[in-house]
Amino acid sequence: MGTLQRITNCIVIKDQQVLLLQKPSRGWWVAPGGKMESGESIKEAVTRELREETGFEIQNPEIKGVFTIVIRDGETVVDEWMMFTFLATDIEGEMLTESPEGKLQWQDLNDVKTLPMAPGDVFIFSHILFSSETIYGTFYYTQDFELLSYQLDPVR
Repeated sequence: MGTLQRITNCIVIKDQQVLLLQKPSRGWWVAPGGKMESGESIKEAVTRELREETGFEIQNPEIKGVFTIVIRDGETVVDEWMMFTFLATDIEGEMLTESPEGKLQWQDLNDVKTLPMAPGDVFIFSHILFSSETIYGTFYYTQDFELLSYQLDPVR
């Protein structure tokens, strides 16, 4: 297995809406974010990624979730990464008309769980949008992103 990827992303909430990005490959909606660069702190990484993907400068992002994502082929682990999920409610700047990563859109808070997304993300969003506790977890997926199993703490 190569180096452990580290991903940061941010759930941005404003006026009961959530800023989401629709990825062209599967049509899944995600919180904007991406891979950390060498030497970056997770806060620096999430701030940079948000700026690159949305045009917004986030102020005071708070860490709300830390997750291990494991991709398996049968019993074999083929990939594994860490994901650090932040929440921000304070943003400045103008939204990009076109994101390099897909389609940016504000979605109603209560509609988020009905959107097409990775199965584990449904759990992540439903916790972070409606609870102030930080959540930790592990998600096991197949290479086709079927959710095999997961563990969350706290369990909701």
